[in-house]
Amino acid sequence: MTEDRSQAWQGVTLVVLSAFAFSTAGFFTRLIDTDVWTMLFWRGLFGGLLIAGYIVWREGAGAVLAVRRIGRAGLVAAACSTVATICFINALRETTVADVLVINATAPFMTAGLAWAWTGARERWTTLAASLVALLGVVVTVGAALASGHLLGNFLALVMTILISTMMVVIRRHRDVSMLPAASLSAFLCALVVWPWADPAGVTGSNFFYLALFGTTQFGLGMLLLTTGTRLISATRSALMGALETPLAPALVWLAFGEVPPLATCLGGAIVLTAVVGDLLVTRENRP
Repeated sequence: MTEDRSQAWQGVTLVVLSAFAFSTAGFFTRLIDTDVWTMLFWRGLFGGLLIAGYIVWREGAGAVLAVRRIGRAGLVAAACSTVATICFINALRETTVADVLVINATAPFMTAGLAWAWTGARERWTTLAASLVALLGVVVTVGAALASGHLLGNFLALVMTILISTMMVVIRRHRDVSMLPAASLSAFLCALVVWPWADPAGVTGSNFFYLALFGTTQFGLGMLLLTTGTRLISATRSALMGALETPLAPALVWLAFGEVPPLATCLGGAIVLTAVVGDLLVTRENRP
C-alpha cells in the first residue's frame, strides 16, 4: 500500500487532532448538567451545523453538488456513524466504560480485516504490530475495572466498533469524494433520532453555552477532522491514531476536575502513546 508522503502526514495530523477533540467528551459530560438525550440532541444539532457551515464556506455554490456526490456510500457512512453513536450511549448505560473501551480498542484489527475483505488492501505489519501494542495499553488502562455479566452492553459496544470500522473503510474506499456532507448528515440524524426523549427547551444559561461548545468542538470538529484525515491515510492507521483518545480523556478530566487517574491508566496511556509514536517513526523511516 502506497501513500503520498505529504498527504499521509497531513492525514495523520488531522486524525490525531480528531482524537484530541473526541477526548473532551468526558470533560463536557461532567461540565453540563442535563440528561443524556438532551445532551445528545444539542450536541448533534450544533455539530451538524458546524460541519454544514464549513461545507458551504468551502464549496460555495457547489455545496448542493457536494452533498449529491456522496451517493450511497455517503449514506452508508452516515448511517453507520448515527447508529454507532446511539449504540455507544446505550452501551455506557448497560455496561461499564471499561468494557466499552476495551471492545473499541479492537477497531484497528476490525478495520484492517474489513479493508482486506472489501478492497483487498493489506496493512503494513508495523501498523498491525502497533495496533496490538495499543490494544495492550488499553487493556492495562481499564483491566482492573473490567466487569462481567453485561451481555447487552458489550454487544452494543461490539456493534458500535464494527460500524465505526466500516465507516472508516467506506471513507477510505471513496477517498476521491469528500464525505463531509455524510458527517453533517450523521450529526443531524443523531439529533433527530433522540429528539423524542430529549427536552431541548429545558436547557438554559451556561448549560446551553457549554452544549454549543460540546457540539462544535468535540463532535463537529472531531468528525470534520476524522472524516477529512481518513481520506488521506489507511483506515487501519486512522483507527490506531484514534486509540489516543483512551489515555487523553482521563488526563483531561484529571487536569480540569482534579480526578487523579490510577497508576494503571497512566501506564496504559504511556503504552498507547508509545505504539502510536512508534508507528509514525517506523513508517517515516521506511518511506523513500
